[in-house]
Amino acid sequence: MILYLASGSPRRAELLQQIAAPFSVLKPPGIDETPLLAEPPLDYVLRMAKQKALAGERQRQRDGSPTGWVLGADTSVVLEGSILGKPRDPAHSLSMLKSLNGRTHQVISAVALLSGGQVRQAHSITTVTFRFMEDARLAAYVATGEGADKAGGYGIQGLGGAMVASLSGSYSGVVGLPLEALVSLMDETGLEYWQTNEDG
Repeated sequence: MILYLASGSPRRAELLQQIAAPFSVLKPPGIDETPLLAEPPLDYVLRMAKQKALAGERQRQRDGSPTGWVLGADTSVVLEGSILGKPRDPAHSLSMLKSLNGRTHQVISAVALLSGGQVRQAHSITTVTFRFMEDARLAAYVATGEGADKAGGYGIQGLGGAMVASLSGSYSGVVGLPLEALVSLMDETGLEYWQTNEDG
């Protein structure tokens, strides 16, 4: 069975490599990621993961690649029921970090596996608490540019990890791909992981 990752995210690719899952990368065109009116955050994240898998499947067909399972994923930072997307600019990034500063939020991460019109989905919800930091320190983090392309304006796997006081749930889900949920789907579909190089 072939696994295609419908994402240009290096973080998601690295997480698949972490569990030694053989895969190929598809880079489908972007989709409209605007939440629907009054759409609950979990519904939104699940919908986005499915839409990304569907976009990946269309790209696979355009490329003429062999059939397989296409993986779409989405992650959102949620504070008091509101979705914090990717920052528009450094000022927006700093504003989001100030809203998260010293507080607890949730990170919802969903995956969708698509093949032959069949879709399987799973998700994780992780509770993250930030330590309190002075505005100058938050501004210094924004200046690094690390969080510019990340939901909530931070990357837990990098310098942003210093802002985290505690975490309950899926660390990999906060990074962008909940491996616990994904591996369960891979077991159901027969997709492989822990594949080693027989020559090495």
